[in-house]
Amino acid sequence: MCNQTVSLVAAELERQGIATVALQLLREIAEAVRPPRALFVPFPLGYPLDRPDDPPRQLAVIEAALRLLEQPDLRPPALASFRVS
Repeated sequence: MCNQTVSLVAAELERQGIATVALQLLREIAEAVRPPRALFVPFPLGYPLDRPDDPPRQLAVIEAALRLLEQPDLRPPALASFRVS
C-alpha cells in the first residue's frame, strides 16, 4: 500500500478513536501528509521491516513502532526515525 494512503487511513482510524503507527519509507510523504504517528524506516521501497529472513531486525522495527504508542507525551502528528544499528 502506498505511503500516502497508509497515512490517510491512519488519520481516519485515529479520528474514530483507534491509535495507529504507520511505517513510512518516504520521509517527504510523511512530512507532507502528516499521519498521527509514524516511524520512518530508511529501507528500500517494499521492505518496511528491512531485509527478508532477518527476524531479529524485523522484530526491532515492530517494537520501535509500538513504543510510539507507549509515549504519553507524544502528540500527533509525530514522526520518529528508526535507529539502524
